[in-house]
Amino acid sequence: MKRLFFLCVCFLCSIAAAGAVLPDLKIEELEEGVYVYTSFEEINGWGIVAKRGLVVLVNTDAYLVDTPFTATETEKLVNWFVARGYKIKGAISSHFHSDSTGGIEWLNSQSIPTYAYEFTNELLKEGGKMQAKHSFSEVSYWLVKDKIEVFYPGPGHTQDNVVIWLPENKILFGGCFVKPHGLGNLGDANLEAWPKSAEILMSKYAQAKLVVSSHSETGDASLLKRTWEQALKGLKESEKPSPPTN
Repeated sequence: MKRLFFLCVCFLCSIAAAGAVLPDLKIEELEEGVYVYTSFEEINGWGIVAKRGLVVLVNTDAYLVDTPFTATETEKLVNWFVARGYKIKGAISSHFHSDSTGGIEWLNSQSIPTYAYEFTNELLKEGGKMQAKHSFSEVSYWLVKDKIEVFYPGPGHTQDNVVIWLPENKILFGGCFVKPHGLGNLGDANLEAWPKSAEILMSKYAQAKLVVSSHSETGDASLLKRTWEQALKGLKESEKPSPPTN
């Protein structure tokens, strides 16, 4: 019995050493013409992280909102829609982190147009990462006229984070900017600016029927107010004096 227990422990340890088994890419219809996908990656210090993005259909064209974490998952996502008769016409990344840009290099290799805010491309270049082929500097940019709007509310989760608005569906993709339950990874955050940026977002998209967050549940426009409250809380905590050291 002791030998069996020892073998079981060794087996479990070998699984842990090999890393966790990641769930498969999930693709679900949010409503007609709009799909939400979820990719997964094991992140040091955070465990297995789920990240959501969108695919927006315009007739027989498909547009990716963010990419999955990896080239492999991005290829799976693209192939799923191509197999159903859609042509991938472009991809927009909401900020420079890998959970939004991990598939850019593969998309570029397939001559699929990639787009990013000008500042996002600058940050990707600084980090030695593949940049999107197309960039824009406007606060409001139409990826597809009257169908897909990209808006920069100001710094928050990162200096470059943008959101994507689908006016016909009244769906807002808030990406990693929308954090109703806590601000999460603050490594590149601007805590001083985040409350004001969240206030701008609340004002501009108060009519949103659905708000999709990268790492939280999909909800209504109340997620924007809750993000603003979290941003205010984060700012206040950052302004607390450090405890004295002996």
